[in-house]
Amino acid sequence: MYQDARSDVRPRAWVRGPLPLLGPAFVTAIAYVDPGNFATNITAGSTFGYLLVWVVVVSNLMAMLIQYLSAKVGIATGESLPALCRRHFPRPVTRGLWVQGEVVAIATDLAEVVGGALALKLLFGLPLVTGGLITALVAFALLALQTRGHRPFEVAIAGLLGVILAGFAYDVAVSGLEPLAIASGTIPQFDGTESLLLATGMLGATVMPHAIYLHSALTRDRYVRTTEAERRSLLSSQRKDVVIAMTVAGLMNLSLLVVAAKVLSGPGPAVDTIEGAHAALGDALGPGAALLFALALLASGFAASSVGTYAGQVVMEGFLRLRVPLVVRRLVTLAPALVILALGVDPTRALVVSQVVLSFGIPFALVPLVIFTRRADVMGTLVNRRLTTVVASLIAVVIIALNAVLVQQTVWG
Repeated sequence: MYQDARSDVRPRAWVRGPLPLLGPAFVTAIAYVDPGNFATNITAGSTFGYLLVWVVVVSNLMAMLIQYLSAKVGIATGESLPALCRRHFPRPVTRGLWVQGEVVAIATDLAEVVGGALALKLLFGLPLVTGGLITALVAFALLALQTRGHRPFEVAIAGLLGVILAGFAYDVAVSGLEPLAIASGTIPQFDGTESLLLATGMLGATVMPHAIYLHSALTRDRYVRTTEAERRSLLSSQRKDVVIAMTVAGLMNLSLLVVAAKVLSGPGPAVDTIEGAHAALGDALGPGAALLFALALLASGFAASSVGTYAGQVVMEGFLRLRVPLVVRRLVTLAPALVILALGVDPTRALVVSQVVLSFGIPFALVPLVIFTRRADVMGTLVNRRLTTVVASLIAVVIIALNAVLVQQTVWG
């Protein structure tokens, strides 16, 4: 599946400008607006109004640094993060990391396929299993674009991101903004234990392991970089790529929370399912708002499913130096999702459980990322500054701790 990208755009910003170098971060940004984020932000907004706006902001800032470090790994080493683990860690450790990476890939596919199936049910009344199969086929078609190089796939994913953004922007425009209320939500605060747990879930489930693995692969050998000046220029362009893409993803999450806070909060039970949010938006804002919400969910499911499968390829190739046909890989990760849909499990509940499974994998990607980016023998001149390592380490500790709380509360709470 991977193309030799040395024929792609050369990092000569003074000739072509920075835009040709943008793209990898927009692919990984899909992980931050996947169907799991729909469920989390809807619940936060409908239950606590604007109280947890600050969680979206903090999560986004954390994501910017983590994804930037992942991109830097690929630029500095020409290898993906899983490949670095294979090179530097003992074989039993590498095998263990591969096993958890495969579990993460299956959980990722579960969330995306369920989200796409749910969107097709809302839009066309299709059975969930049928919708899941359609989502898988569309994801496969998107991945096939890579046979034409990196750019067509990235453009397609960016286009789907645009659909999601357009849907959210319309809903925000129709519902209206309350700037003072939004500003008040940027102050860190809680309202009881339930808000603390929800904030933990939002923060802890933000940085996803498959996004970390994938970003390093998207920038490895992607562009020609024969001189130190070219390496620095490429790193600068990828820093811009991350900031822009993560800002767009953050605005999408914020828009969803704001709409839920404005339209779905208030007296009565909280809206904590995607189907309930779709119906409530239709009642409050009209069928157009509900339609665009469902289309945004569909675009999220399609794009995130293809990105998740791509990440699975990166995991297997990196940890094992093994490639399997894409069809085989797709069937292996798709089967659990289709079984769950066929059993009639509540889709929103399935999304929540998948996020908990993904949270188990975060330390196995985040800790090696911090370890390698601080090592001069691995990163060369692109090694982290001491302050960067300190901040990244603190973020890793916070995210891991929050995920531990999330898992404990979900499984035993």
